[in-house]
Amino acid sequence: MARKVTAHLFSSVNGVSEAPHTFQFDSFGAAEGELMGRTLAGVTDVIIGRSLWQEWSQYWPSNSDDGFGDFINPVRKHVLSATLEGGLGWNSQIIDDDPTDYVRALAASDDEGGIIVAGGVQTIRSLFLAGVIDTLTLTIHPAVTGQGRRLFDDSVPLTRLNLVDHTITPAGNAVLTYSLRSA
Repeated sequence: MARKVTAHLFSSVNGVSEAPHTFQFDSFGAAEGELMGRTLAGVTDVIIGRSLWQEWSQYWPSNSDDGFGDFINPVRKHVLSATLEGGLGWNSQIIDDDPTDYVRALAASDDEGGIIVAGGVQTIRSLFLAGVIDTLTLTIHPAVTGQGRRLFDDSVPLTRLNLVDHTITPAGNAVLTYSLRSA
């Protein structure tokens, strides 16, 4: 049985997924924290892009006193990078293969636990459209932001999705989980 591969992004109403701290600060409460806890439960491997890995690897190892720090510090991290070299530390390794093939092989491995793709936006987009990510959850915050990268930009062709789950939180967030619709 293949391991489940998921992704979760925060988004504004107009689809911006970059720098969610700029629009989610007043709409992330206990319900959102509980949903994130359920998303991360049982995850043993994280696929992460170089930029986000560099940012997190500077912050989280010395800030493990909250739920996310308790999760991200010990979990295995697989880093997409063409520029990083050598031993990364922080329980991390470089993906030195085609990312799609790598994640497929990881999902087919005998290891236990889920796999989550943490970012960045382009990584999640390409792996989701390649059919490697089983479910994609978007937490859409009640905010419109003028600038920033969108998960699905003009480069993405028409792609049909299935709504797998949905929740509206007390803070007004729409938490929508999708899978690719088969042709």
